[in-house]
Amino acid sequence: MATFQQEPGFQAAALYFGRVMHKRLRPFQHRFDYRVVSLWLDIDKVAATARRHRLLSHNRLNLFSFHDRDHGPRDGSPLRPWCEALLGRHGIDIAGGPVWLLTFPRVFGYVFNPLSLYYCHHADGHLAAVIYEVSNTFGEQHSYVLPVDDQQPAQTPVVQSCEKDFYVSPFIGMSATYHFRLTQPDDRLSMLIRQADADGDLLLATLTARRLDLTDGALARAFVTHPMMTWKVIAAIHWQALHLWRKGARYHPRSAAAAKVRPV
Repeated sequence: MATFQQEPGFQAAALYFGRVMHKRLRPFQHRFDYRVVSLWLDIDKVAATARRHRLLSHNRLNLFSFHDRDHGPRDGSPLRPWCEALLGRHGIDIAGGPVWLLTFPRVFGYVFNPLSLYYCHHADGHLAAVIYEVSNTFGEQHSYVLPVDDQQPAQTPVVQSCEKDFYVSPFIGMSATYHFRLTQPDDRLSMLIRQADADGDLLLATLTARRLDLTDGALARAFVTHPMMTWKVIAAIHWQALHLWRKGARYHPRSAAAAKVRPV
C-alpha cells in the first residue's frame, strides 16, 4: 500500500491564505469565521528563508517575522532538538527527517497562535507524526503528539484523535476528545477539528487555504488584504467569548487540576 509522502514540489517555504471557521453546536448554535494568513516553513531553514526576503525577519522586528521563542520550548532555542526530543518521548524517531511548520507570523512584532502544526517526516519524506501546538489566552502552551500510520494511503486525509488535557476556552469543559482530519499542504490545505464529549460533537473548527509562493510581493499582498491580522485574531477570540457569555454558555473555571500546562 502507498504511504503518505511529502510532495517534492512543495518542499519550499510558502504562504497559505485562507479562512478559519468555528461552529458551536450545543447547547445553542454559534458560528464565526475570519480570514488568516499562515507561514509554511522548514524549521531548519527559517533563518535562511528570512534572509531572502525584505518583509520577513527571523528573531527581529519587521512587517512579518518569525521568533523561535513563540514555539517549542519558548526560550529562543532552535526548534529541531525540542521537536525530536518530544517525538522521542512518544516513541517516534524521524532520524533527522524534515519538519515543516504551519503557523501565523508576527505582524509588527505581535502574534497569538491558537494552533500551530508541525508536519514531521521520516528522512525518506513519509509523514511520521503531527504535533499540534496549542496556546491559550493565559500565556500557556501544550503540544499533542500524534503518530501517523506507516501504511497511510497516499494523498488521503490523515485522521487522528486524542483526549483533551489542556485548558483553552472557559466555555468548554475538559472532558472532551479531539478528532482531527487534515490534508498535507500542497496547492491547497484543509483541516477539520471536531471536539466531542459524552453527548456527541460539541464544536467544529475548520481551516481551508490556498498556497502562494513566499515572496516579498506575496507578503505585501498578505498585509494589504489581512491588515494587522494577528491583532484581530486575539480581539476576535475575546469578542466571541463575550457573545458566548451573553448567550448563557456555562463557565468552566480554570484550575491547576484541569490545566495540564507549562507556563510561558
